[in-house]
Amino acid sequence: MSIPPTASPTLTLLILSMIRGLGPATIKALLSTASHDRIPAMTPGQLSAVPGIGPALSESIHRTFNEPGSSRKATAEAEAIVEKLERLGAGIVTIVDTSYPPLLKELYDPPPCLFVRGSIQALSTPSLAVVGTREVSTYGRKATESLCSGLVSRGMTIVSGLAFGVDTVAHTTAIEHGGTTVAVLAGGVDNPYTDPRGKLWPRIIEHGALVSEEPPETAIRPGNFPKRNRLISGLCYGTLVVESDTRGGSLITAAEALEQNREVFAVPGPIFSRTSRGTNKLIERGHARLVTSPDSILQELPEFLRKPEPGSTNDLHHKRPHLARDEQQLLDLLDDTPRHIDELASRAGSAPADLLIRLFDLEMKNLVEQLPGQLFQKTVS
Repeated sequence: MSIPPTASPTLTLLILSMIRGLGPATIKALLSTASHDRIPAMTPGQLSAVPGIGPALSESIHRTFNEPGSSRKATAEAEAIVEKLERLGAGIVTIVDTSYPPLLKELYDPPPCLFVRGSIQALSTPSLAVVGTREVSTYGRKATESLCSGLVSRGMTIVSGLAFGVDTVAHTTAIEHGGTTVAVLAGGVDNPYTDPRGKLWPRIIEHGALVSEEPPETAIRPGNFPKRNRLISGLCYGTLVVESDTRGGSLITAAEALEQNREVFAVPGPIFSRTSRGTNKLIERGHARLVTSPDSILQELPEFLRKPEPGSTNDLHHKRPHLARDEQQLLDLLDDTPRHIDELASRAGSAPADLLIRLFDLEMKNLVEQLPGQLFQKTVS
């Protein structure tokens, strides 16, 4: 039995997205020609008239919806995806749904389906992408924390890729300051592979969303990352690059933002720093605006996005985050004098390896600063 023209938009869009050779840009063109409920009934001739769909692809689309064996197989695969999402407590939003992020619809190749764990509404909030190197420096970490904390206090959602380094700092800072954050994944939403122990991604779901255009159980492939990067920038009014060398995913995201006619910002860095060569070059070539504060970003975005800044315009500090008992005990051992990990381990009665994990958590909360030589001190306010 063929799929009826009255099939749900979710089922139809899922099936379209699984047809080999039919990409997001062509599906967008197809939907501009016919509504989702009419596509299954289109003839090969009608399909081949759509830009990007030739005779072979039109036959494949028609066969998928109308040949009984192909139709049953496609329907079963689409229903299996829906069932997997339900088991994850995840949802799906299609490009024809009113809850689909409006900024993504502006892209040349918007995903026909988005898979979401968390708040679908978070994808349509005023957002800024924050990306950068995995090898974030102390300077880069502080810059990310300062800028993200100020931005979330002004109502901006922070979007990033849940990678190590700048991405992790950006997500964590948004959460610690009571903001919203969205992580765009290169695989399925069932596989936040950079955080396998679940230290961060469950908090992102609670304070925003995990999102991907890849269905659950999708393997991580190199080609997924450029696709992921266009979504990071595509969800946002602008993209901020904190630290980056002259090659890497962060500069790809910046290039995607420029292609999408979105703003690009960059934090300047030392001219001898490898992790600032890319950001400095973006600024030097006029591809990104130099930024040093949240205001230097917000003034370049549409005025309706800006919320009044709470307190002083220079105050980017936040309320002290909640600390576990062992975190507070460790923090009490520190002051503004650098102390070696061995000294701290001796005073705390803990193994250095265990202590390093807690110190890293405190560092993510901007309460502890690590110095060269495994020295630690309280962050100077």
